[in-house]
Amino acid sequence: MAEYGDPFFKRHVAATGIWGLLALRLADDSVLPFDYLSYANELRLYRDKLSSMLDHKISLHPLTTSIEEFASAAKEVDNELKELRLLETADQFVDMKRRAMNDRLMLAEKGFLDGDGLKGKQWFKHLVFGPPNDAEKLDFFPGIADSMTRSSTGTNKKERLADIQHEIWKVTRAVQRATSALRGEFT
Repeated sequence: MAEYGDPFFKRHVAATGIWGLLALRLADDSVLPFDYLSYANELRLYRDKLSSMLDHKISLHPLTTSIEEFASAAKEVDNELKELRLLETADQFVDMKRRAMNDRLMLAEKGFLDGDGLKGKQWFKHLVFGPPNDAEKLDFFPGIADSMTRSSTGTNKKERLADIQHEIWKVTRAVQRATSALRGEFT
């Protein structure tokens, strides 16, 4: 590192500063600064890009429905967050509401994880963001991207389409889990 990577350790100092500021921000905010409205908008963009790349025999309807439900839940949470941030009183009721909101926000992000991980890369758990095998096709929905890559070299067309559809269902379920968490349905 001292010879080639970062001889004066300037990048290390910069990264430490960023992580330190992030830690201070997360520690000082009474409600986590997560913006699920922008997350929902990004999911819509990803769905649209994916739609333009897929065979018309593959259905994105379940994914579209789950993303729209997620967007609706994100809007509800955004309204609740605005109300919570306006409440400056520090009574127990407000503190409990903030704590419950923080729990919902954290669980929503965990909803995007798959315990089994991606096929062939079990250490990557996130179904929206992660490194696909072929980043030229998609740089999001790594499981779907990998199934599309596998389908170009796979066996028969029916099995390839079924593999892609299965990965779409996995992402759909992840978005549904995140939606349930945002709504406070901890099941």
